[in-house]
Amino acid sequence: MTPAPGSAAADRARAAAGTGSPPHEPRQVSDVELARRAFRKRQGAASVAVSIASTLVVAVLAWLLIINTPGWARVQQQFFDPEIALASLPRVWDGFLLNLRVLAMSAVLVLVFGLLLATLRTLRGPVWLPLRALAAAYTDVFRGIPLIIVLYLVGFGIPGLQLIPVRMPTEFWGTIAITLTYSAYVSEVFRAGIEAVHPSQRHAARSLGLSHGQSMRLVVVPQAFRKVTPALMNDFVAMQKDVGLISLLGAVDAVRAAQIETAAYFNFTPYVVAALLFVLLAIPTIRLTDWYTARVRAREQIGGIV
Repeated sequence: MTPAPGSAAADRARAAAGTGSPPHEPRQVSDVELARRAFRKRQGAASVAVSIASTLVVAVLAWLLIINTPGWARVQQQFFDPEIALASLPRVWDGFLLNLRVLAMSAVLVLVFGLLLATLRTLRGPVWLPLRALAAAYTDVFRGIPLIIVLYLVGFGIPGLQLIPVRMPTEFWGTIAITLTYSAYVSEVFRAGIEAVHPSQRHAARSLGLSHGQSMRLVVVPQAFRKVTPALMNDFVAMQKDVGLISLLGAVDAVRAAQIETAAYFNFTPYVVAALLFVLLAIPTIRLTDWYTARVRAREQIGGIV
């Protein structure tokens, strides 16, 4: 059966046989579009050239200011000895696992306690004034006291009261001290997120018959949590570093293990090993924070740029 002239099948048949013109001619690109493409290509090439040049400048400066200095060989021997790094790694790693346990427990407790404090500070009505005042006093005190002093007060002061008949490990007291300090900061982050939720959300929830607690749990807190997630992740990165301060209480964590190995080898390389472990712990969280922040910004700016 022969396809009808002028039909799509006839056009495809002519194109396959090499006769006639193809059914769709390629669209001609305008001169303006070609100019734009050429400009973007030149801009991309210029950006690559600038990046390479700036990298070379930084490398030269690092070589001149660090590696080419007279004391670099001595510093390299004292801080970057590969043999001592491998020899001290097992003990520093065992201490680092202690830091991870303290970090995991503290992160959960800080989230729970910080949200509780933020909820108390956002209560309405004169009957809740004592709770609001206590929550405000707590955040003021523990945001003002340095974490090192809190560690000393909790780690050496509370055990002296003999409130607990069983001797608790320093890991326990370090977790308590970090939780007390960071809960004050996280509660303010949560409170800012709760107050950033528009009042119409609460009014709508109450108009549907929800109580104040149900409105907070089902409507307000989920929205507030999404708003303050980048700030919470930044606080988590800061807490990853501060868990190393529990070594002040005598806990053999990564920092104290590095100190012991440094005294054994008369070399500071174990401190560098401990620092690298903390950096490797922080980098994924930092990159995740940057990605989530960019994602939230892009979602909020949809339709905002004309």
